Amino acid sequence: MTDKLILDGARVAESIKDELKAKIEALSAQGIIPCLATILIGEDPASETYVRMKGNACKRLGITSRRIHLDKATSTEELIAVISQLNEDPLVHGILLQHPVPHQIDERAAFEAISIHKDVDGVTALGFAQNAFGYADYPSCTPAAIMAILDYYRIPIEGKHAVIIGRSPILGKPVSLMLLNRNATVTICHSKTLNLADMVGLADIIVAAVGKPKFIQGNWLRSGAVVLDAGYNAGNVGDVDYEACLLKASAITPVPAGVGPVTIAMLLKHTVAAAEKLALH
Repeated sequence: MTDKLILDGARVAESIKDELKAKIEALSAQGIIPCLATILIGEDPASETYVRMKGNACKRLGITSRRIHLDKATSTEELIAVISQLNEDPLVHGILLQHPVPHQIDERAAFEAISIHKDVDGVTALGFAQNAFGYADYPSCTPAAIMAILDYYRIPIEGKHAVIIGRSPILGKPVSLMLLNRNATVTICHSKTLNLADMVGLADIIVAAVGKPKFIQGNWLRSGAVVLDAGYNAGNVGDVDYEACLLKASAITPVPAGVGPVTIAMLLKHTVAAAEKLALH
């Protein structure tokens, strides 16, 4: 690729949603309306915004969005009881626990309470393990979005060196495994990595998932690298210095309108797929 390629996440998301419309219509004909239940705890403004965006995306496609808003003092036991009810509800196909959760809640215990059949955000340990082996029905949505962008733009993965900056269990680690399963050579970097800039300079594909605004510098990149910015920080900026990295990259995701819209589209795709599985039983 000789020209700069802006990886337009909004375009990728629309293509995914277009494919879902016929599937939703087919389910509707059987009396099944895909339903995503979102659980929000407390009053975190950013989390409220994310939940609202997901709800609006559901509504536009004809997916039911069931919002459960719990008090910030909710205990782990109370949250798990709510999740258990949703697990048993045949009208709910996907469960999304918006994180971060308040400090008194054992987030991992709450995630593990979600049924694997409704874990459309890929947060359970079993879902992670299935992703590692390459057969997860619902891998974590942001990693799935990154792979969808690479595939949409037909960016080669096999044999390429991918450097992931960040090792969270729902982003850095799963996307590393997905790239590895597609025959990339993968290096995972994190807060303890020495000579990070040198590591990034070896990459054909860079995934920034560190949660620090404009952290990845343009002069770290090798010429022609592909940059996927999975960060979103205050001021509508990602984890890479976009203008500087644009000078060196052959392809790059903007922030906003990059990975974010595709993440939501993957959540909807997984919810529809979960409803389709129910329709077969």
